[in-house]
Amino acid sequence: MLSTAVLLANGTPAQLLPARELMAFTLASHILLVPFGVALPFITLLMHHRGLRRNDPVALLLARRWSAVMAVQFAIGIITGTVLSFEFGLLWPGMMGRWGDVFGLGFGVEAWAFFLEAVLIAIYLYGWRRLKPWTHFWLAVPLPLAALMGSFGIIAANAWMNTPQGFRLDAQGNPVDVDVRQAIFTPMFGPEYWHFVVAMLLTAGYVVAGVYAVGWLRGRRDRYHRLGFTVPFTVAAILTPVQFMLGDSAARSVFHKQPIKFAAMEFVWKTDTHVPEYMFGRLNSDGTVSGAIKIPQLDSILAGFKPSTQVTGLTSVPASNRPTVVQATIAHWAFDIMVTIGSVLILLALWYAWSWWRHRDNPHSRWFYRCAALAGVACLVTVECGWIATEVGRQPWIVYNHMRVSEAVTSTSAGSLWAVLGMVVVVYVAVFGAFLAVVLKMRIRWRIADEGSAVARAGLPPETDTPYGPRGEPEPAAAAPGGTGHTPGGAS
Repeated sequence: MLSTAVLLANGTPAQLLPARELMAFTLASHILLVPFGVALPFITLLMHHRGLRRNDPVALLLARRWSAVMAVQFAIGIITGTVLSFEFGLLWPGMMGRWGDVFGLGFGVEAWAFFLEAVLIAIYLYGWRRLKPWTHFWLAVPLPLAALMGSFGIIAANAWMNTPQGFRLDAQGNPVDVDVRQAIFTPMFGPEYWHFVVAMLLTAGYVVAGVYAVGWLRGRRDRYHRLGFTVPFTVAAILTPVQFMLGDSAARSVFHKQPIKFAAMEFVWKTDTHVPEYMFGRLNSDGTVSGAIKIPQLDSILAGFKPSTQVTGLTSVPASNRPTVVQATIAHWAFDIMVTIGSVLILLALWYAWSWWRHRDNPHSRWFYRCAALAGVACLVTVECGWIATEVGRQPWIVYNHMRVSEAVTSTSAGSLWAVLGMVVVVYVAVFGAFLAVVLKMRIRWRIADEGSAVARAGLPPETDTPYGPRGEPEPAAAAPGGTGHTPGGAS
């Protein structure tokens, strides 16, 4: 009640805070699934191709199992993604009502991509043991492209919110003469899109590899775990330095196109040259920075490659047109965490590359596999931080320099929104709990299949050793005591 009174006293709608919290929670939850929706199809097909080209049943088995996880993840992602789509209209009707005709095409592209991806995943799952091997593979090749198309749509919409263009304002301030091409391909679209796509590939690679790194640490040193680790980790390791360069390019684009956001992320209070770089710390209301590591002149060097580069400060615009010191601190920490984790991952990738160059083998150090197991979690943290820096750094604008968040928010009462947030939290906990339960159940079933326990297998649908062949082929394993063997054709 006190926070609501303060908001009303400041002229801010009482429903703004719960609307923000609801959007933040659903977006933060959905973004954890996005790397697997965007990148897992590519990694799965990479393993699938290896299995067919080398006639490798272990690679095919991995691809088949990953495809099952991919399908479960996609089903959950559809739920959380659909909720987000509805929230744009329900929570921010001011923005959608005024600007929807300008940038709404991105959401339409994402919807079509979801539909296409669902069809392709269904074909891919159905094709195991039903289609000819190479026919099955080539029918699935468009699947990663559909995932990239979905990313294209949502990043186009977000990039437009950061750098809106492709319209003209009439006398009443409404957008007219919309140029769809310009509205999609905004100045921030390219930097955002490629930074996002590579982040998804890198994150999925490290997360999948981390599962098998844990297996290696627990003593499972067979070829199944080695191959399951090596392929996704190699993809992630190759892309790590690429992502670091793309991230640097994206930050420089923010410097040129959104200077106030850049000032918030870098704690630049007054416009100046020879600006220092602050690592972490806290921005105070008088412009001073507390508890940070200060590196003289580095911010100007990073922004324009020379110490004399002038960097725009937060005080170059009125206080009402820039992030608050709290918002700036949040954006700054999110940006610094992202950069720090990216730097550490480069060291991990170099460790891996050094071992392959010297020994043509993975590192054998347990510390390497401990770091690899944590890399996936660290990447998920950077994904969250990237969106925090992007969205919080743009405050108070929902459409940069054209519409404030407070102008776009719904008129629904704050109490109703808080109640909805509570219900959404409960539902999401249940949904994600069910997702984890299903994945762990599949893991247990696969573990039983790999161990070849005849007694345990008698009570479960069997897992075949190779994904191709007649579905009625007898199970080669011994029958359970007192019973007969099962025939293959169970769950993938």
